[in-house]
Amino acid sequence: MTTVAAQRTAGAAKPATMAQALQRALRDAMADDPAVHVLGEDVGTLGGVFRITDGLAKEFGDDRCTDTPLAEAGILGTAVGMAMYGLRPVVEMQFDAFAYPSFEQLASHVAKMRNRTGGAMPLPLTVRIPYGGGIGGVEHHSDSSEAYYMATPGLHVVTPATVEDAYGLLRAAIASDDPVVFLEPKRLYWSKAQWSPQAPAAVEPIGRAVVRRAGTSATLITYGPSLPVCLEAAEAARAEGWDLEVVDLRSLVPFDDETVVRSVRRTGRAVVVHESVGFGGPGGEIAARVSERCFHHLEAPVLRVAGFDVPYPPPMLEGHHLPGVDRVLDAVARLQWEAES
Repeated sequence: MTTVAAQRTAGAAKPATMAQALQRALRDAMADDPAVHVLGEDVGTLGGVFRITDGLAKEFGDDRCTDTPLAEAGILGTAVGMAMYGLRPVVEMQFDAFAYPSFEQLASHVAKMRNRTGGAMPLPLTVRIPYGGGIGGVEHHSDSSEAYYMATPGLHVVTPATVEDAYGLLRAAIASDDPVVFLEPKRLYWSKAQWSPQAPAAVEPIGRAVVRRAGTSATLITYGPSLPVCLEAAEAARAEGWDLEVVDLRSLVPFDDETVVRSVRRTGRAVVVHESVGFGGPGGEIAARVSERCFHHLEAPVLRVAGFDVPYPPPMLEGHHLPGVDRVLDAVARLQWEAES
């Protein structure tokens, strides 16, 4: 018989990685709802390239955690049919750039099905995509492809930056009746936090941003793998007398204009930080929204710190390619100069 003390010990917060939180989210969703099925390349026996699905096939059987052929378009097309007939498939794409062959299915069918049927046929489908750099990966293993999905009407696009959000947002994505592209920052898979799956912290729903650090000098708007960079930059900025606010978007679509606008109107300055390219990247849309809604409150133009406009470079160059603390602080310094000139 389990004692109360043992139950409390089992539910106590312990160090956990983002990868463990994601695995637990899948496991809990499958346990709670027999309609939830996981499918993808090597998700069963191997447990996925990053071991996010480890143990699921053993616990739920290979009919619910299914290894598929190496055919991303076929995987997603299969998931569309499953969702149309009442299941809640969760697709894993091994790497960001590996998902491109499935994009036709995503844009032509997944994103349009609910609208095409006048709302009669929702498509409860989650597509998990490890994305971004910072792990020494080569081309096709480190892309930041979020702009493609953001520009496809009919999709929700979310990306966690904390252990708590990895669990909460994935559970929300699987429970959603709308298709969700769930972008998992590879470099944060092994980030840790005190966390209990028995008593997970309250998580804001899809569509809500969170202020991770309050400040008054300027707002850093970011998400996913760039959140730790921005938090580190905010701490370093104190030496210059700058008090930076950091907003974690969490959800790229739907976009939380309210939280972002409230922050920028208070600070009067904003920098958008992400790993994706600058030209045509998410920062352009975010900067435009901020400028349109905060124009009379801005003391300087909205700036962007992004990856360079080139294909992802070899591993030895990714430290130069990816936005770092120095590049963020340089942008903040430019904001100060623009405001004073």
